[in-house]
Amino acid sequence: MNRYVINIISVLCISYTQEISEGLIVYTPYNAADSTDIATYITDENLNIINSWEHEYAPASMAYLMKDSTIWYPSKVPYPIMSSGGVGGRIQHLDWNNNILWDYRLSNDSLQHHHDIEILPNGNILLLAWERKSLEDALMMGRDVIETPLQQMWSEAIFEIEPIGTDSANIVWEWHLWDHLVQDIDPSLDNYGEIHEHPELLDINLGVVGFGPAVDNADWIHFNSIHYNHDLNQIILSSRMMSEIYIIDHSTTTEEAASHSGGNSGRGGDFLYRWGNPGNYMRGTNHTQILNSQHSVDWIDSGYPGEGNILIFNNFHYGQNSAVIEISPPIQPDGSYAIEEEFPFGPYGWEWMYYNNNNLTALFQSGAFRLENGNTFITEAHEARMFEVTLDGEIVCNYTIGTLNEIINRAQKYPSNYLYPYILGDINSDEIVNILDIITIVNLIINNEPYNLVADSNSDYTIDILDIINFINIILD
Repeated sequence: MNRYVINIISVLCISYTQEISEGLIVYTPYNAADSTDIATYITDENLNIINSWEHEYAPASMAYLMKDSTIWYPSKVPYPIMSSGGVGGRIQHLDWNNNILWDYRLSNDSLQHHHDIEILPNGNILLLAWERKSLEDALMMGRDVIETPLQQMWSEAIFEIEPIGTDSANIVWEWHLWDHLVQDIDPSLDNYGEIHEHPELLDINLGVVGFGPAVDNADWIHFNSIHYNHDLNQIILSSRMMSEIYIIDHSTTTEEAASHSGGNSGRGGDFLYRWGNPGNYMRGTNHTQILNSQHSVDWIDSGYPGEGNILIFNNFHYGQNSAVIEISPPIQPDGSYAIEEEFPFGPYGWEWMYYNNNNLTALFQSGAFRLENGNTFITEAHEARMFEVTLDGEIVCNYTIGTLNEIINRAQKYPSNYLYPYILGDINSDEIVNILDIITIVNLIINNEPYNLVADSNSDYTIDILDIINFINIILD
């Protein structure tokens, strides 16, 4: 299935093509005023459409492309009981031809998926969820005031789920923020403590309960992105409401994740690291706060410039202007993070920043990812704009898509060879290219069957006589 109808206002790539990263761009534009006609596109670096997937509902964050050419798509559900910015509720797995392989929902009276997901190397999925807590729950944990008329709090949870069948899942691991709170209001409660002595815990009396101008939600933390580091077996999270990022240990059992000990870190599910707003744990002031309503926190991949550093899209870096910042966390050889007594976690500045007060102002969502050549691929959500910048801050490619009210929450650019982990030409998966594969390719062409990545010898996203000739030459050689 291919859709070739898309509004493209401008695609401008400057002539220094050696600085532009070749690759596959995956993005899902949608109209904030009209939730119909939604599709995820995969294109080349010039926005030539290679394939697309149609969706029933708008994205909660972004689609993720897998090496087997499938995508994972977190999206909204109609009429969720718990609703705020970034509400989701549904995760779909779709093949190249838009067939739904798996369709799962987490949307009920007590739990509501929102924003992001992360696909783990073992095929499991990490997903973010609001977790409803009553007024009594909040008071028993030392919350002083609940601002929303709902008189409840939506805390945060992470679930690692193993897909089962076509629409089910097993929960194999979970983490709940509610297990890692501290307060200095009521000494009679178990979680009482001095806030500045516990950077590993979150002060339950931080922030306002209720996100945005609406009064019908109890969104409190508003996690908006999640990313996994396989080498460290750690998870990084971004909280818009707290203007802070957090790292937790994923090596724990579920029981350890609910405690303050266990796992590789020996810290259970407590924060291993936090950054961006040290005033949250009383080791900083407004002058030391760097993050403000940030989104899209992720580690830079191994082998990429800045590998192991953290990339953050900071929505309100200076006033209403946004920035992308790269920081080098104070990680130690054992995977822990250095912090001095009475001081906040470092660093106190950034390794790299893209900032242009005339060029980047993102009010919500948005994101940034480092590319293999050192460039950074940035999405400005409310402008439906994607662009690529060098480490020197030069824009080498700029894409503006859509019309009024068009949005792209986040987009990602993958290496051009990302979809080729197989033996090219081995259509029948017997680990050899021979005449049987040639016959199969001929039948693909004659019967006008769906595109097959393994049959595309010259990477032109078309299966034709040129591919047959190439594979014949491979066999003859």
